[in-house]
Parts: sequence; C-alpha cells; structure tokens
Amino acid sequence: MVAERRFFSAKMVTKTVDLRSDTVTKPTESMRAAMANAEVDDDVLTYDPTAFRLESEMAKVTGKEAALYVPSGTMGNLISVLVHCEIRGSEVILGDNSHIHIYENGGISTIGGVHPRTVKNNKDGTMDIDLIEAAIRNPKGELVYPTTRLICLENTQANCGGKCLSVEYTDRVGELAKKHGLKLHIDGARIFNAAVALGVPVHRLVQAADSVSVCLSKGLGAPVGSVVVGSKSFIDKARRLRKTLGGGMRQIGILCAAALVALQENVGKLESDHKKAKILAEGLNQIKGLRVDVDSVETNILYFDIEEGAKIKGDNLCKNLEERGVLVMPESLSRIRIVLHHQISASDVQYTLSCFQQALSGAHEENGN
Repeated sequence: MVAERRFFSAKMVTKTVDLRSDTVTKPTESMRAAMANAEVDDDVLTYDPTAFRLESEMAKVTGKEAALYVPSGTMGNLISVLVHCEIRGSEVILGDNSHIHIYENGGISTIGGVHPRTVKNNKDGTMDIDLIEAAIRNPKGELVYPTTRLICLENTQANCGGKCLSVEYTDRVGELAKKHGLKLHIDGARIFNAAVALGVPVHRLVQAADSVSVCLSKGLGAPVGSVVVGSKSFIDKARRLRKTLGGGMRQIGILCAAALVALQENVGKLESDHKKAKILAEGLNQIKGLRVDVDSVETNILYFDIEEGAKIKGDNLCKNLEERGVLVMPESLSRIRIVLHHQISASDVQYTLSCFQQALSGAHEENGN
C-alpha cells in the first residue's frame, strides 16, 4: 500500500474526515501544553526525566523489565530483530502479510543481514502453529541453512483488518519458541487496541514475548514515536543500536510528554473507535456496490471491496470522496482501507456514509443504472 500525497482546496469542502490511518491525528491541547512545559535533559546521556517517566510507565504496563523510546515503529522493530539476531545470517520467521515483512523497506535484511522466512497469515492474523514449527531450520543443516533465531507476531494484524491475536495463541507460539531455543518478538503497534477489544491487560497479551514494540502515534494519538520493551539486557543492547541507527534524539522529553498524555487520556477512547468502525462497516455494507465483511471488524481497521457492478474504480471513488473532504487509503482498484481514530466523531461517520452513498449513486446514474 503506497499512500499518495494529495492536495485539495479548502474551498472545495466544508470539513475534512481523514480516515487514511490512525497516524494522522493532531496533538490535543493537553498534549501541546505538556510538551511546552516538559522537563527535559539529554536522553543520549540517559538524563531526560520525562523520557524516563514514559519508559518506566511503558515497562510497567507491558510487564517487562525495561523500555526504550524510539522515533518510529519501524526502528523499534528493526532494533528488536537485530538484538535477537546479532549474528549475520540469522533467520526470522514472520507472517507473509506482516508489517515488518512488507512495509519496513526490508531493513532487517539490508541493514541487519537477517533472512526472513515467511509463513502464510490466516484471515484472522495468525499463522498455523505447525507451519511455524515446520519453518524452523534443523540445526544439523547449519552448513547450508540460515539459523532460525526469532519468531515475530503482529498484534493487531493490520493487513488482516486489525485482527487481534488471543492470549492463548500467543502463549502457544511462545511455548514453541522456548521449545526450540528461539526468541519471540511482537510488533505491538496497536497492542492497546487488541487489549481493549479482547478485554485483556496489555501485560498479559505480551507475557510470552521476549520483546515488544508499541506505537504511540497510532491509536493512542501521540504525535511521534514508539517504545520497545524487554529485559534490561535487551534494552541495553537496544539503546546502543538506537544510537547506531541515528535514533538518539537528545531532549526527547518534549515528545515523551505528549505520549504520557496519550496513555492517560486516549486508551479509554479506543473502545469508541472500535464501535464507530463497526457502525461505519455496517453502513457501508448497506450501500449498493460495496461489500464489507462486518463480522471481521474487530478493532479500528476495516477493508471494503467495490463490487464489479458498481461501475466505479477505487481511484475514482477516492477522488470523489476527497472532493467531499473524506480521505481514505486505496489498496487496489477494488479494495480500500479505512482506519478510525479518536478524532473521528459519530457525526463524521454519518457524514462519511452520506458521501459514499452520493458517490456510488452518482456512479450508477452516470452509467444508466
């Protein structure tokens, strides 16, 4: 999925409803106030007090020994994989539809010399346990094979529609990893969404993991950053790698202050995001020419398909919606992604549905249907 930069005149629309991603949120007034008043110091020298507060809180919430703030989820995942796979030629098992494999520039290979071995993601975001085990290299073949050292999961699984991985499933993968002497990393970019949807605390969801990356700028709505968590020794190595990759950012307390506000104020809003996503999915599914698997919508992400009889392609539909101030993310000519976040109101959802209805009705009229 490649996002195009779009420009449109403010005169064309009376409002904008940005449904491209939950990364598009703007800092709230309380975040801006916290950023303006943040106590800061040099974090590369490990002295920034606000960064320390955030990292301590995230370690507590995830049930891990330590945490480290990083500029992005991509860097968080890259650092985590590289710490677990210190020896070049290591192999990681991960989903064929996972964010690490598809959307992170192949960084684990190009920078870390780590070989990805993919296993098919099921529609619910899982990988079959027996297929994971079958993908683990036999150590006796180390002369010709890469050495398996890590398994990666993603929760929620974005490309599968924001699906939640259960505690039971994650524990089983963790047990498999231990059985074979491997580590388990969870790309938990939206782990708080999963926790809210499942009614399970975050620390329990990631209990089996050796490391987790948690995005602060998606559902939580902070402007910048992610946090990686794990053991103290893991974080010590991660801190050095962060510096190597150019992620040492000095007075990061300004950014961490906003993230602390996000943890305090926005976790409680995720349930509402999920409900609005379901309402939007149900409404879209009632519009002639669109198809949504409503039952598959678990969190804040939904995909819909444009039926062949709709007589409109995805790019034309997106353009039509954009002219009405509704921004969505096309995946193909017939499939589009929508992501809800805390700055999308109930009235925004209804406005979006009316815009879709008008766009599809217009397309049918133009084609004489």
